Amino acid sequence: MTETAHPDEPLLAGFTILDFTRVLAGPYSTRLLADLGATVIKIERPGEGDEVRYAGMQLMPDRTDQSAYFARMNAGKRSIAIDLANPGSRELVLDLVRRADVVVENFSPGVMAKYGLDSATLRTIRPELVYCSISGFGQSGPLSSMQAYAHLINAFSGMMDLERAGFLDPKASNLQAADVLAGAHAFGAICAALLRRLRTGRGAVLDVSMLECLVCADDVNYPALLNGGSIERAPRAGMIVHAVGDRHVAMQIGGAPTMWPRLVGLIGRPELLNDERYATPAARRANWPTLREILHRWLETFESGDKAVEALAAARMPSVPMLKAEEVIVHPHLIAREAFPTLPHPDREPVRVTAPPFHLDGHALRPAAPPPWRIGEHTLEVLGGFLGYDAARIGVLRERGVVAVPA
Repeated sequence: MTETAHPDEPLLAGFTILDFTRVLAGPYSTRLLADLGATVIKIERPGEGDEVRYAGMQLMPDRTDQSAYFARMNAGKRSIAIDLANPGSRELVLDLVRRADVVVENFSPGVMAKYGLDSATLRTIRPELVYCSISGFGQSGPLSSMQAYAHLINAFSGMMDLERAGFLDPKASNLQAADVLAGAHAFGAICAALLRRLRTGRGAVLDVSMLECLVCADDVNYPALLNGGSIERAPRAGMIVHAVGDRHVAMQIGGAPTMWPRLVGLIGRPELLNDERYATPAARRANWPTLREILHRWLETFESGDKAVEALAAARMPSVPMLKAEEVIVHPHLIAREAFPTLPHPDREPVRVTAPPFHLDGHALRPAAPPPWRIGEHTLEVLGGFLGYDAARIGVLRERGVVAVPA
């Protein structure tokens, strides 16, 4: 890390991240670090690379390794292709570690140790290193070696059961929440560890569990269970999703104490204000099925969902229309927020990705560069420009199969 930074530099300018991650949780965390200006060097396996290069829509019809998924998760990073199983790779990786501030990995626990790249080993070489491991069940405990994907964590965490609301069949979630939460928590913990290092010179070892991230995301159920309470496996009281005309409307009646008086005035039922069944938040929760039916009937008086939302908004009652994804990507609000920046591609029109989910100093952030379109696209740049290896040394590494460059 540089001693000082120009005031206009990105927040993490000067920090170098070694990214041993693949798929979603790890790449999401390092994507955010790259968005804030860190140099992220993504280590990929020669010839294979990150699995999600091959997942989902391909950006080029004649290629199978340039998925939109990969582009979104890896924008702004540099790719170096290193065969970690090749004994000749060790000194190269250690040279990278000596120049790095952070190592992030999301292999199954024990894999990095097999390569001699575990936190204990690397921090003997660079004591101030921040080393972050992301895994399904954490680095310790009886389940630490289990394979983990967001779908499995969703089932094991209790969230899949809670989403049933007591009557629905369990189902796979479209949102890979455990991965995204783990990546976001890793991002925050890494930034906090770098702050401590700036103050004290001390590195850190971070252990992020997808399971614990998902459990901690629950707002009411686990706090109740942990303290002797119980949970109701039923649709959430105070939350409504109901078909109105041509679309569904989502609204919420819980929250600020002034919401209930505003709502009964809006729906023309002032007598409900003093009805003992609905007079308090606890009473409204206890009698939610009948109250929900009253609100459903009121919503059905509108000719369209947009008209219902307009009336609710005028009364300062929180509500929105339920959108389809196709509507979201063209919505004026998100366009105004610059939520979908474009990145150049050498062989097609620009590629759209999601922006970081925060603005800085009143401005939207965008990736500093496109993703590495080819596995090992920056191998020569990292070896020569970053590490200072000469052409002869690079040639030996290539001949021995330690590193690779795109064909």
